[in-house]
Amino acid sequence: MFDPHAVLDHNQKPVPRYTSYPTAPQFKDGMGSQIFADGLGMLKPEQTVSAYLHIPFCDRLCWFCGCHTKHTLKYKPISAYLKYLTKEIELVGQQLSFRPKLGQLHLGGGSPSLLKSDDLQMLRAALDDAFEIDAATEISVEIDPNDMKNSSAEALIEFGLTRASIGVQDFHPDVQTAINRPQSFETTRDVVQELRQLGIKSINIDALYGLPLQTGERLMQTIARCIELKPDRMALFGYAHVPWLKKHQNLINSEDLPNTFDRYAHAQAASAELVEAGYQAIGIDHFALPGDSLAIAAQSGQLHRNFQGYTTDNHPTLIGFGASSIGRFDHGYVQNTIPTALYQQQVAKGILPKKKGLVLLVKDRLAGHIIERLMCDFEIDFGTLSSYPEWMVAKCREKAVRLIEEDPFALAEMDGDSLKIAAHARPFARIVAAHFDDYYAPENFQYSKAV
Repeated sequence: MFDPHAVLDHNQKPVPRYTSYPTAPQFKDGMGSQIFADGLGMLKPEQTVSAYLHIPFCDRLCWFCGCHTKHTLKYKPISAYLKYLTKEIELVGQQLSFRPKLGQLHLGGGSPSLLKSDDLQMLRAALDDAFEIDAATEISVEIDPNDMKNSSAEALIEFGLTRASIGVQDFHPDVQTAINRPQSFETTRDVVQELRQLGIKSINIDALYGLPLQTGERLMQTIARCIELKPDRMALFGYAHVPWLKKHQNLINSEDLPNTFDRYAHAQAASAELVEAGYQAIGIDHFALPGDSLAIAAQSGQLHRNFQGYTTDNHPTLIGFGASSIGRFDHGYVQNTIPTALYQQQVAKGILPKKKGLVLLVKDRLAGHIIERLMCDFEIDFGTLSSYPEWMVAKCREKAVRLIEEDPFALAEMDGDSLKIAAHARPFARIVAAHFDDYYAPENFQYSKAV
């Protein structure tokens, strides 16, 4: 009989979330500029690209946050930063002889919902100058309901918002106090209703398990309230407690955190509740109503995974703008300068702030494809990998066989030429995926818990 507690007890080493492969710790200083220049040079007018804009500011520092962000009570630093962000967009546009069609645009942070109408208009104008944006472009924005003041929703609609991603985390007051994130259900409900009334048809809600003072009962109450809001998608992420990387997480009392076994139990109970409410489970931590594009992509094998999590974005080029943002091309990854002040200094000098990067080798592409399919479909058919050198595919097939032979918990099995993660083992997909990661070295990089 499958014992998830035994799996958790045996797999104490943390593993990457695999929102990219190779993962960000492998990016090298000084490589970003050339990779970026080469990537822009290889773009063709008929290609569709995606873009990510990073807004690294919040008016309240949530102690659980693992993003590159900073706390400010004044809008002046945000306004100044946006001028440099706009200039970076202009600099990239100047490197191109045509305006690429933009398929998806995501504003993340931080709290992009802090932005004022005039600044959103300035950003949109710069984006329109650099890219071709039309009614088919999906524009998503991460929203903190506490930021939504009078006319904020209208400003986002005018910017072009088509999908809102609303942070909830947990509705229980004790948990909110423990993570410094006060946010009432009523405030959240009012924002959702306003966005619906303004015509936004796609709304995503993010919740977290593994938070301090969070019990199974409290999490289930949060999930029930989220279901009341009828979001099209839900993301149920596991809180990553990494105070050695994010110093502000030291403000969270580690003794208040649920243990590994409770985390697993809470996540499973919440997942079951969402499925019972009619949501389709997507990958390891997303849920969507059957008619949502994410559910359709999962059913058709077209689901993908990037730094925003599971996505329908199948465009091979993602251009990142803003401090710390990460982009990708067919041949490699690029990360912008992380410190906001240094980012602004570089852009002011007309320098594209592309600091880190990684050129993808053929073996990286192969492993990355296998890992993505395992994370998205929970299986990989080695017979579909004929575009890669046979000897490389054979080595990966050998890894799969060795995984099965050495795994005492039967997390996966071979079915013909396909490696499949068992249905009961899907929460442990990251553990299976790590067997194909040639760079995985938990003694060198401290990742988050596997579940």
